[in-house]
Amino acid sequence: MNIISRLINWYFTRNALPYWCILIIDYLIIIFCGYLAYYLFNGGDEVTKHFWPIFWDLCILLIPFTIAFRVFHTYSGIFRYSSFVDLGRIALAMILGSAIAFIGYKILPFQYNIFLQHYPRLILLLLFATSFMCAARVVVKTMYDLFRTGGYSKRIFIYGAQDGGVSLAKSIRNETPSRFTVKGFISPDNSLKGKWLLGLPVYGDDENIIDLMREQDVTTLMVSPLQTEHFREQEALINSLINADIKILMMPSSAKEWDGKSELNYNQLHEVDIEDLLPRDKIEVDMNAIGRQLNSSRILITGAAGSIGSEMVRQVAHFEPKEMILIDQAETPMHDIRRMMAEKFPNIPCHTIVASITNQTYMEDIFSRFRPEYVFHAAAYKHVPMMEDNPAMAVQNNIYGTRVIADLAVKYGTKKFVMISTDKAVNPTNVMGCSKRICEIYCQALDKNQTATQFVTTRFGNVLGSNGSVIPIFKEQIAQGGPVTVTHPDIIRYFMLIPEACKLVLEAGTMGKGGEIFVFDMGKPVRIADLAQRMITLSGAKNCKIQYTGLRDGEKLYEEVLNDAELTLPTKHPKIMVAKVREYNFEKVLQDEERLLQASYTYDDMGIVKIMKEIVPEFKSRQSKYEVLD
Repeated sequence: MNIISRLINWYFTRNALPYWCILIIDYLIIIFCGYLAYYLFNGGDEVTKHFWPIFWDLCILLIPFTIAFRVFHTYSGIFRYSSFVDLGRIALAMILGSAIAFIGYKILPFQYNIFLQHYPRLILLLLFATSFMCAARVVVKTMYDLFRTGGYSKRIFIYGAQDGGVSLAKSIRNETPSRFTVKGFISPDNSLKGKWLLGLPVYGDDENIIDLMREQDVTTLMVSPLQTEHFREQEALINSLINADIKILMMPSSAKEWDGKSELNYNQLHEVDIEDLLPRDKIEVDMNAIGRQLNSSRILITGAAGSIGSEMVRQVAHFEPKEMILIDQAETPMHDIRRMMAEKFPNIPCHTIVASITNQTYMEDIFSRFRPEYVFHAAAYKHVPMMEDNPAMAVQNNIYGTRVIADLAVKYGTKKFVMISTDKAVNPTNVMGCSKRICEIYCQALDKNQTATQFVTTRFGNVLGSNGSVIPIFKEQIAQGGPVTVTHPDIIRYFMLIPEACKLVLEAGTMGKGGEIFVFDMGKPVRIADLAQRMITLSGAKNCKIQYTGLRDGEKLYEEVLNDAELTLPTKHPKIMVAKVREYNFEKVLQDEERLLQASYTYDDMGIVKIMKEIVPEFKSRQSKYEVLD
């Protein structure tokens, strides 16, 4: 037994047997099957009596079979990697070899062969030899599969059958050494329930999956990329898997989407983060239309080192603009952006400028030198509690900074100015949200006051993974053992991935004609307490509690996307709507902004916020010292 084990280990650790070894094995199989066929028709005594004549006749038959093996390259493959294609080639080679032998028997003067003279015997030889050759390859492949797993591979189910699931299973089977053993498929398509794929059973997702997995000692569920969206909607299944300590592997949210056709490497899948499980719809944009506008254009992006701005940089760069001008006041992140552009987009002229958008003279120098055709304005102070404590900075950076860039866009003939706003600008309850609403008002009024530049505003809610967002904070708190702090048990928020949000910004910027406020469909709201609990469960942390701390200054239980008095109109994109809002007189807007700016230099918080409330009457403070002004 030890000798056999060593022999198997020696064989499977070699690259492959030489072709002549495979050819000799196939020759021996044909000779053996020839004797077997003769024995079944004539008995053992006849085999003993005519042993050598049978042998020489079989050797003659090897000649046409060798020609057929050469035609179909049956000996060029590697036993351990045999596939159905290889088995098919063996069958075709045996048929061709028999046909060559039969034709040669008819036309050549040598007319004696105990197999070619007796067709049933030849057919039986053909069937036996084909079966034995195929069986030899299947046995070696099966032994190899067992050898490379070493008995320690994890048992898994694959969620999703057909193309995506089959591609995953094949990728897993081809890995050496194998870390996983596929034990079955789970299909949301119940028409496949009870069927078999790749020799594995297909279960419906309406069955008791947890019990099935426990019965077969399955510890992991791998989700096909083609079923990711559907899987996210199965909240009951996801919760039961998490509670049963079954690992879920799926494509990362940030990964490039698989097209369902190219080769799928399952190593792209990873153990899920909470971002991967949040329900959201697939977002598609007209990349060709965006490319036609941005290709060979000069693009300026403010806030280029921030969460949204840096993703805008990456997405815009793919359209190969003529020149990119990137502005941010954060030095180290801008250095990272410069390195990224040099590494990934070396052919695009790129200027990384460390500066504040409130520096009017420097901004004018930039516009006069580069004359940007498109401006994506992402620069802003965005943290609600920080701006509640620093309203002067919200005014000077968010409001005045936006005015500086917007005015220069008009002065230097920028074609389109796209401002990135927030859902907190709707019925604002905090300084940050109100400052962004004032920016919206200014851009809309300016759009109506000139014809050189089209001003477009985009509104959306929280983005996953942005600096200071709730998920990184929760992860840090869980890593420290808790507690996980949630402001209120009923607080809800809308979430969107940064790449998805930026795609919609580009799409809205493309379709905008000027003056619109585009609102993004953020999908289903998420209860933050549920989000925290699921993250705790996913992490496997024990005794990690949720602690409710109360709403922060300026915070509300839920975010709105539209003002009560506003209506929305659909666009060609199902995830983008146009908000119809009231119009403002530009001169009055400019006067109000200038009055507010001058007040900001007094650093009198109450005085500043009082003027903001006069400009935006729907601004009603919540959980804030400014409530007395209402």
